[in-house]
Amino acid sequence: MVGRDPDPEPAVGAPTIGVLALQGDVLEHLRALRRCGAHAVEVRTPAQLAEVDGLVLPGGESTTIGKLLERFGLLQPLQERIAGGLPVFGTCAGMILLSDELDQDRQQPLVGGLAVRTRRNAYGRQVDSFDTHLEVVGIDGGPMDVSFIRAPRVERVLDDAVEVLAQVDGHPVIVRQGRLLAAAFHPEVTGDDRLHAAFVAAVEQARTRP
Repeated sequence: MVGRDPDPEPAVGAPTIGVLALQGDVLEHLRALRRCGAHAVEVRTPAQLAEVDGLVLPGGESTTIGKLLERFGLLQPLQERIAGGLPVFGTCAGMILLSDELDQDRQQPLVGGLAVRTRRNAYGRQVDSFDTHLEVVGIDGGPMDVSFIRAPRVERVLDDAVEVLAQVDGHPVIVRQGRLLAAAFHPEVTGDDRLHAAFVAAVEQARTRP
């Protein structure tokens, strides 16, 4: 069995960034954030949420995560912290949870704050997953390697404040609105940490310009 390299220790004063750890792809986000210099911690309670400078909403199953947010008493505190300026990075299911509207008949809990309308599983089922290279506005170093796994996409941008940073087949797959960043894919599984690095930098900037 081949062991993995230990996660690097954060520098003194590094931002504390939480990863919502109720369901989904938590460990790989923690490791990516640590490689980018953050003090990365799991968040499962309102008290833990109150201590972080930024938060990642990971991929997983958005309906399940939304229900668990309610069950653990995190939905309203998270909505309040976002309204107060907390930087949040939503990936795959996390993008769905951040969106203000969801293109489906049945209701599910949403965190909201990001003025987009998303659609679940827009690129098909698990067997339709694919890897690709993506040019991203504001990310230097050439196209990013990304993995789309039961991915959502943005069907409509609802406000001019939303910036589209990347598209696939004419649909936005990375968007940003103020301190909210969302990606339709799983940046944590390819080893390309540039989006995580950009988010860590944004959290650091938010700490110095509250």
